[in-house]
Amino acid sequence: MRTRTLRAGEALFMLAGMLLAAPPRVSARDDAGLPLPVVGLPCEGCEAVFDGIPDRPLTADERIAGPGEPGEPLRIEGTITDPSGRPAPGVIVYAYHTDAHGVYPRDESRRTESGRRHGRLHGWVRSDEAGRYVFRTIRPASYPDRRTPAHVHMHVIEPGCCTYYIDSIHFTDDPRLSASDRERMKDGRGGSGLVSPVRDENGVFVVRRDIVLGEGVPGHAITLPER
Repeated sequence: MRTRTLRAGEALFMLAGMLLAAPPRVSARDDAGLPLPVVGLPCEGCEAVFDGIPDRPLTADERIAGPGEPGEPLRIEGTITDPSGRPAPGVIVYAYHTDAHGVYPRDESRRTESGRRHGRLHGWVRSDEAGRYVFRTIRPASYPDRRTPAHVHMHVIEPGCCTYYIDSIHFTDDPRLSASDRERMKDGRGGSGLVSPVRDENGVFVVRRDIVLGEGVPGHAITLPER
């Protein structure tokens, strides 16, 4: 799959407005002139995916929660592959989640209301030449007074192709996960988001969330760019 270098966050935010103003399946254009539709609709809050992307070049290893953020440290790692199993470099992944109290702490610096609701615990990575990525953060908590399992939302931006959400990360050691939840999460958008946390030698929880581009995402196949 061809990958393209995206411009700074300002240009991407302008592109988000074009995408979301258009009806489903009507393509906007990225800065390389290639179609970049939002697929797999409906997609609530998709504009937040572009809201605040750093002007600096993204790396394959980025931090969501700072060192002083309360909560148990968590490292999310994985490999992104195309539908044929080949590593996919240059793909951007956006993730966001609640804090240690189960709340999305509002980020008033973001331009969209969706972005502000996503909160300050959010970030972007760009996969390396081997398709690998890492997020460093904390384990999110479940929503207060609700039975919803703790989770990490994830969204993919394929430069020169399309953008879409994938199944959120859920944790196998979460007592709120029912047997039916676990069965349903074995197959999902972008591959399974069900992960098994393991502590490393430093006591950090580590989970692996591999991503298959377009898997289970309606409308993805017909947006793939020519090779």
